Amino acid sequence: MKNQRNIILLLVLLFTAGMFTKACGDDFLTRPAMGSLSDDVLADRDGVNTLLLGAYAALSQTGNQGWGDGLPTDGAWIVCPSNWLYGSVMGTEAHKGSDAGDQPQMNTLGGMNVSATTGFINLKWRGLYEGVARANAVLRVLPDVPVTEGVFTEVDKARIEGEARFIRAHFYFELRRFYNRVPWIDENTDAITPQPNDQEIWPMIEADFQFAYDNLPEVQAQVGRPNSWAAASYLAKAYVYQNKWAEAKALYDVIIPNGRTSNGLAYDLVRLDQIHNPVNKNHAESIFAIQASANDGTGTIQNANPGMMLNYPYNSPFRCCGFFQPTQYLVNAYQTVDGLPMVDNHLATNVTWDMGVLSNFSAAEGIEASRFTPHSGPLDPRLDWTVGRRGVPFHDWGPHPGERWIRDQVYSGPYAAKKHIWWQRDDADVNNPSQWAPGTSYNIPIIRFADVLLMAAEAEIEVGSLNQAMLYINRVRERAADPEGWVRNEFNEEFAFEVVNSEAEMLALTPSAGSWVVRQDTGTTFVYLGGGTDNINHWNEYEVPNYDIALYTTLGSQQQARDIVRFERKLELALEGHRFFDLNRWGTAENTINSFMDYEGAFFPSSYLNEGRYSSNKNEYFPIPQRQIDLSVVGGVPTLTQNPGY
Repeated sequence: MKNQRNIILLLVLLFTAGMFTKACGDDFLTRPAMGSLSDDVLADRDGVNTLLLGAYAALSQTGNQGWGDGLPTDGAWIVCPSNWLYGSVMGTEAHKGSDAGDQPQMNTLGGMNVSATTGFINLKWRGLYEGVARANAVLRVLPDVPVTEGVFTEVDKARIEGEARFIRAHFYFELRRFYNRVPWIDENTDAITPQPNDQEIWPMIEADFQFAYDNLPEVQAQVGRPNSWAAASYLAKAYVYQNKWAEAKALYDVIIPNGRTSNGLAYDLVRLDQIHNPVNKNHAESIFAIQASANDGTGTIQNANPGMMLNYPYNSPFRCCGFFQPTQYLVNAYQTVDGLPMVDNHLATNVTWDMGVLSNFSAAEGIEASRFTPHSGPLDPRLDWTVGRRGVPFHDWGPHPGERWIRDQVYSGPYAAKKHIWWQRDDADVNNPSQWAPGTSYNIPIIRFADVLLMAAEAEIEVGSLNQAMLYINRVRERAADPEGWVRNEFNEEFAFEVVNSEAEMLALTPSAGSWVVRQDTGTTFVYLGGGTDNINHWNEYEVPNYDIALYTTLGSQQQARDIVRFERKLELALEGHRFFDLNRWGTAENTINSFMDYEGAFFPSSYLNEGRYSSNKNEYFPIPQRQIDLSVVGGVPTLTQNPGY
């Protein structure tokens, strides 16, 4: 942690000094990415390491509105590397949230009405190419750094090249799945001449990851740096995106039994309650994650996940801002029958929600207007580590109160995203309250081991063994079936108004409306609604959810197996920014997203979901930003070619 903070502080000083300001405009494709220092000044061990740290800093994409001027966190959500907006909101898992007038360009994206002039698309492009430019700066200077035995060796040189090429490949992977054909710009490219987007860049992405796989060490001195196994895992993911199933399977056969994290832990699944807990980050499941630090000494949240700063319950202890609200469509997917998901008919019944139910007693509405009974049917326990829903422990912040923490239920529903939420007991260590919205030390997972297992299952289904695919899927489900990792009533105890042993004890208390009391005699939590504490009818009782999850004994046919593993990815990786891109690579996006819009839009007549449709041969990719096309004009003709449909 000390090393990580030292790195972050150094980067802040570099930014303050202006070292990297030259690359902060739109025209990444027409001028060098170097800053005010020349290559020969930087061509030593310290100089190239400084450039490499700059490339790492680009991973968090914290620049204002995609690296413009002003405060470093303004607009960070537009380029946030979690892709919560592009992967999850556009991928059926979440509403934009907040209210209709807040960040209206998000409505455009969520309604599939994006165009080449949509500003967010240009800002994302800029943020990604900033990362490419910084990685290229390392690779351009590195050959001129002299090798000195005991100071800077050939091994050091290969490691730095591997890290820089890994970072570059990461950014190009994002560019490829966002925009399809994009210009390939490397350390040898003429940076003055606009480059065309007329070639397939997958081979270059593969080559960068392969080099990193071959040259990075198995263990790194600092956990945030990728190792050889992270490169192998990302290379396999690139194969999956190209349907190179045989190549992917061969690599997964090596990764799964042998892979280790950068801090030397054998790849494994950790308990559900530990996957996203920022206090326990960089665990055995974390293959590659973008590091965050809540308290880095700068007094800002620039290194504390500013891209997620909008995505906390509104009017809550988290302060801001009510975005990123899970959909009923997603919540319904966690229903089970005999412990297995309802892959084909999970929309036939709805998980009970608290739409229109008040959080506290209203004399005008009566006590029943604020009473809620949560869903009693069987559910996959991963639901309540993914979605905050009324009455269920929101970590140790007490039962989610419902309407009081929602900005506009009628616009986006009653749910809150939960994976990135920290525990109240860890608030001082994890939360940075220095700005108008929270910063946290939550690491953004880019690849975790469950993701690898499920992609490996896909590869097995296509070119291997259905039985082996089932073993991989069941390994993920077996973790979820461990009751030690389930949400429990005890989570409510530490910060409860009181823990009591009887109804009489509870009714003698004098809490405020919204306070919760844990009853050990019933094993339940009671929330005081208001109207008089001595009346049991003025309390809302919440039981522990009914969790039921089982393992598969067969995957059926190959097509049934595909449906099962794809659904399992939905359950396991929800709200982690994968879904939109998964649907596109499977070729199922048009039917799935339009069906989702019809289903979810019926609940929310004023939603952007009722204002657009997904169109095949268009919405698989975002448009090349018009701003970039305009900048690419040479002799009156654009060098960049627009994607079909725009």
